[in-house]
Amino acid sequence: QVQLVESGGGLVQAGGSLRLSCAASGSFSSFNVRMGWYRQAPGKQRELVADITRIGSTNYADSVKGRFIITRDNAKNTVYLQMNSLKPEDTAVYFCNFRAGLQYWGQGTQVTVSS
Repeated sequence: QVQLVESGGGLVQAGGSLRLSCAASGSFSSFNVRMGWYRQAPGKQRELVADITRIGSTNYADSVKGRFIITRDNAKNTVYLQMNSLKPEDTAVYFCNFRAGLQYWGQGTQVTVSS
């Protein structure tokens, strides 16, 4: 079983920045873990924002490329999402995702960007 604890959401004006964190704990091998962030806006499907492998290979949604940066600290089993130049359309609940065979989700953290 894996537990994911997220932090860092909140309210920010357009053009501002936020940093999300997600720490994983439990019984797992970190060798082949992919961690990432998804988001879900009201009335929309959950979508991938960005993810990262243990060796640092990253994948970003086109809508966030050049604005968001995903990093991870393998020693702490923690993934971060630095969100810059935020737009109102980035408003959503952001979910941490952990994949190593099985898949786990965080409880979600609200990000609201005001115009």
